[in-house]
Amino acid sequence: MSESGYRLLDCGDRALTVELGKTVDPAVNAQVIALDEAIRGAGRPGLLETVPTYRSLLILYDPDRLPRVELAALIAAHWPPPEAGAGAGRRWRVPVHYGGEHGADLASLAAGAGLSPEEVVAVHAGRDYRVYMIGFAPGFAYLGGLDPRIHASRRTDPRPKTPAGSVSIGGNQTGVSPPLELPSGWQLIGRTPARSYDPARAEPFLFTAGDLIRFDPIGRAEFDSLSEAARAGETVATLERIDG
Repeated sequence: MSESGYRLLDCGDRALTVELGKTVDPAVNAQVIALDEAIRGAGRPGLLETVPTYRSLLILYDPDRLPRVELAALIAAHWPPPEAGAGAGRRWRVPVHYGGEHGADLASLAAGAGLSPEEVVAVHAGRDYRVYMIGFAPGFAYLGGLDPRIHASRRTDPRPKTPAGSVSIGGNQTGVSPPLELPSGWQLIGRTPARSYDPARAEPFLFTAGDLIRFDPIGRAEFDSLSEAARAGETVATLERIDG
């Protein structure tokens, strides 16, 4: 990093990456989110879009209305961003049906970890996960905080199509797929009826970077019932407010 605490990387002539760190770290990610909020809150003409990631912020801009030098000055004026609160502010309780046809890799992942499938479910559902970023596909949530006991390498034969709403593990991460059939090399352990992306909603994306997620195991009958409710427009995931 530079003496300023960040590094600017040009991505063509209409995008700029603000790199805040070299490692995946909750404190760095909190800074990314705080800077994102500060830059968007400035409301500058020519600012097109911001995309927070694990350790950097991508800013898309119109150089005819917001020259690069002015954007760099805007970033400097908002550095360092206000410190984030101790809590994430929001926690989602996300129902998941683990195993069976909805978690094709659960048994093999469990065997590789020296655990039973039931133990893997208990470990996976037993903690909060931080949403580090949304990416790859609309509403795909990359989550950090996976217990090392159930870290699992990606498949050597990626699937060209996985079920909508899959909950999976890839390396030291776990993730939630949107209601879209996506290619993936991650290990499938379950499926949620909750829709992390729905263009028919006023706010299409359910999760946002900085949120927390905790998974609640459910049976097949409840999964089917909640899936019907989700198709009818219900959120089915439960939002909890957390004091900062």
